[in-house]
This record gives sequence, C-alpha cells and structure tokens, in this order.
Amino acid sequence: MPPTPDPAPLSRRERQLMDVLYERGRATVAEVVAALPDAPSYSAVRTLLGVLVTKGHAVHSPEGRAYVYAPAVPRDAARQGAVSRLVRTFFDGSPTQLVATLLTEERERLSPADLDALAALIEQARREGR
Repeated sequence: MPPTPDPAPLSRRERQLMDVLYERGRATVAEVVAALPDAPSYSAVRTLLGVLVTKGHAVHSPEGRAYVYAPAVPRDAARQGAVSRLVRTFFDGSPTQLVATLLTEERERLSPADLDALAALIEQARREGR
C-alpha cells in the first residue's frame, strides 16, 4: 500500500471548505461560498482555499478568469492520514487505545448493529492476518 499523505491539520472552517470540495469534486471560490450555509466573505474563502493549497489538502488550476479548486487526495486517503495522525498524537501510536476510547466514550451512540459491524471488521482483520 502506498504511504498515506500527511498534510497539515485543518481548522474547523478549512474542514468545511474541504467538505464542499469533496462533495463537488471541484469548485470555484464563488461555488464554495454559495455552498456554505454560514459563508464568510468571498475574499476570506479565497484566502482559506489558498491556505488549503499551501497545506497540501487542495490543488488549483486556472479556468478562464477563475481558479478551480479540487481535493489533492481522495477522501479515503485523507481520512486515513487524519486517523494515523490522531493515533500518533493522542494514543501513543496505539490503535487499540483509540478503539477502546471510542467504545467507552461513544457507548450510548453505538447500536447493536454498529457493534456487530465492528466485530465483523475485527474478525476480517484476524482472517487476513493483520
């Protein structure tokens, strides 16, 4: 498996912009502004998109007089990188500690079907020798 991209972490607003880019695939500044329910100004969104490009989360290309922005990596790869960072930063590199925390802290939100799905994933990982 290729290495997971590890771009810089995102602020809350940057995550909102990335959500728009992931949903649309690509978008201009005006399209991002229109897609945000509580959008800041056009120039603020343009600046934030530039920050996302600098951080390695987005790419841009000129199209006519506007730039079109798109995610730099597929959403699954970005998630994998974020989880890897989370495990390293808060759980001493231990996925077991992460899962234990989720099971403890999110207990009320986990349905029997969620628990069955998690058990099935653990069993699949065992069979695959991970």
